[in-house]
Amino acid sequence: MTRHDCVREMTSRFNPVFATLPETVFERMSGLARRHGAINLGQGFPDGQGPDDIRAAAAAALETVSNQYPPMMGLASLRRAVAAHYRHHQSLDLDPEHEVMVTSGATEALAGALMALVRPGDEVVLFEPMYDAYLPLVRRAGGVPRFVTLKPPRFGLDEAALAEAFSERTRVVLLNNPLNPSATVFSREDLALLADFCHRFDAVAVCDEVWEHVVFDGRHHIPLMGLPGMRERTVKIGSAGKIFSLTGWKVGFVMAAEPLMRGLSRAHQFLTFTTPPNLQEAVAYGMGKDDTYFEEMRAGLGRSRDRLAAGLVRLGFTVLPSAGTYFLSIDLGDGPEDDTQFCERMVREHGVAAIPVSAFYEQGAVRSLVRLCFAKTDATLDAALDRLAGMKRAR
Repeated sequence: MTRHDCVREMTSRFNPVFATLPETVFERMSGLARRHGAINLGQGFPDGQGPDDIRAAAAAALETVSNQYPPMMGLASLRRAVAAHYRHHQSLDLDPEHEVMVTSGATEALAGALMALVRPGDEVVLFEPMYDAYLPLVRRAGGVPRFVTLKPPRFGLDEAALAEAFSERTRVVLLNNPLNPSATVFSREDLALLADFCHRFDAVAVCDEVWEHVVFDGRHHIPLMGLPGMRERTVKIGSAGKIFSLTGWKVGFVMAAEPLMRGLSRAHQFLTFTTPPNLQEAVAYGMGKDDTYFEEMRAGLGRSRDRLAAGLVRLGFTVLPSAGTYFLSIDLGDGPEDDTQFCERMVREHGVAAIPVSAFYEQGAVRSLVRLCFAKTDATLDAALDRLAGMKRAR
């Protein structure tokens, strides 16, 4: 038996959901960036180490807080801090003991929520473009995906498209707001429309709201949980990594009414069970920071967004609006070169890595958008723009 045959034989024993997954676009583009010495504006992590005071709190907690198993639901100090934080910022009334749970990042929270809520054969409504973990997690839970395709420049919700996706078999709708990679912040009207469909079809909304604090131009995040009638049928997921630019910490939190939380906690118990206690204690400190921190964080990222956008416009690119997240997109328009080909040429010939947005569409509806991360220093952004000077859309 050849090595190729051995690999194929072994692969045939894997769960097909994962055995057939290709290399992710992040692996591919980051690998190309390393090989070509490129500036990586593909993956969404900031330059820098994160807030000094929160890192100092984590270091101190390593010596003063127990390093043994913390409670499965999370440290009481962090659950109280999460409840107080969302009461202040989003007017949500949460019971920290029964309605807040700490997870090892938002992806674990998403996996646990889908495992707890989706039964084999249940339909799950997904909005594309979508975070690449959603589809394999839905399929691993036994769910049947139903897609709603959002298109530029608005990426808004459409009643006819929702009516086509929802059915009597719909169990869960998975919403990312603000939406990565389109940098969209859904309006109250969009959210009210979605809430109406959740009521009509008795669906639970799993809301990936990790970018909730990273919104610009005076916007304020509206949680779906806060809309009339959605308190009892929403699972809200947040991320300390995104709030505090500490993406490697992997501290997430889940909020849901107690009847939902019972099932969510059972799934979490048999995934990661718990999260490093010193990081939890530091995040509890961070969640209590005053409004100035969040205002300055948004203002700083907004300036970086504007710096990159203005530079790209000067170079002749069409830049789409970015209402939130760490990202903006350029629209290549029509032509012989799609977004993947453009990104590969950009990294190989110009030394800048980005992400083709078509990778976030299951049905390949949009192939002309390229996503770039602006959560970088001015020097990094300026160097990337210098390298892109002269790069044009292939004709």
